[in-house]
Amino acid sequence: MNGISALFLSGFLLLAALVIGIQNVFVLRQGLKREHVGPVFCGGADALLIAAGVAGLGAFLAAILQMTLLLSRAASLLTRNFA
Repeated sequence: MNGISALFLSGFLLLAALVIGIQNVFVLRQGLKREHVGPVFCGGADALLIAAGVAGLGAFLAAILQMTLLLSRAASLLTRNFA
């Protein structure tokens, strides 16, 4: 596997672990409450996040120090609220 393929695979697997993990917690919680979430919403959210990652949004936001700090704090709060 050449360098580009290995890098792509690594990034794809990390994205899958992060996005699918937190989303599954949300969907499972709603299912247990019998408040079902439409699969279209979850699929649309996945498509939007994947498109943003492919477009290089992460590299753009990482270049802005304040944005990196804000996003890391927001992700921490989101994860804590789901726990």
